[in-house]
Amino acid sequence: MAVAQLFIDLLDSVGEKGEMLKVLAVISPSKKLDFEQESPIDHSTQYRFSKQAQTLIEELKNRTPEDIKKLMKLSDNLAHLNVQRYQDWSAKMTKSNSKQALFAFTGDVYTGLSAQSLEEPQILKAQQSVRILSGLYGLLRPLDRIQPYRLEMGTRLKVGEAKNLYGFWGSQLTQKLNEDISDTEADLVLNLASQEYFGAIQKQNINARVVTPIFKDKKNGEYKIISFFAKKARGSMVRYILDRPIKSINDVKSFNYDGYRYCEERSANDEWVFIRDEQ
Repeated sequence: MAVAQLFIDLLDSVGEKGEMLKVLAVISPSKKLDFEQESPIDHSTQYRFSKQAQTLIEELKNRTPEDIKKLMKLSDNLAHLNVQRYQDWSAKMTKSNSKQALFAFTGDVYTGLSAQSLEEPQILKAQQSVRILSGLYGLLRPLDRIQPYRLEMGTRLKVGEAKNLYGFWGSQLTQKLNEDISDTEADLVLNLASQEYFGAIQKQNINARVVTPIFKDKKNGEYKIISFFAKKARGSMVRYILDRPIKSINDVKSFNYDGYRYCEERSANDEWVFIRDEQ
């Protein structure tokens, strides 16, 4: 039997003797932010890439609203808003100028996750088992404080010799993810991030099995990826692993929130397809 298949079979059997399968879910940030609503928990942590974030902010502070408009394809209003955000950004995170990442992001993934309704044990579990990729902050833990910003991973921002953010981050995010895998003793990395963001990770160098769930909805008789629903489903899967003990791979495959179900015949290797019939 091939070594890779043996490893997969061993992971599939985790839980038979009472062990827990340790999952580390990786998700994308969102453009939509909420810094008005109170977080359900006061506890927070410091993000790990402070020097890198400072370097990026200093680069962005040199850009005019017109530069930002062209670079990020924004409206005039959004360009001016984000230029002001870069000018206001401070290396020091406080309760008045920042918020924990899990509650600051409010896009479709976070709607599916329903972060505001998490109770403290679930939030603390998320701190161990969820990571958020960010163009500015690198690799965030849920309780790491952030300030309002706009910097998507796919932005072609030139920083020094790097032509874009993928070049700027290089192998740093992969190394940090591997550190988190080691620290949390994760058996499985659940890639619930978009291609734009997970593209910043060197998947072949990850020290754990990486599984990518794919969510498809039935429309006009065919199962298709519908972006809005797929993003919400990624968040729902994060919520699913926070809501219950995960003892084996089969517990992950049993994800059934919002009407989705695992489809063996459409799945291949470590791309797991979950389907939902028309609502």
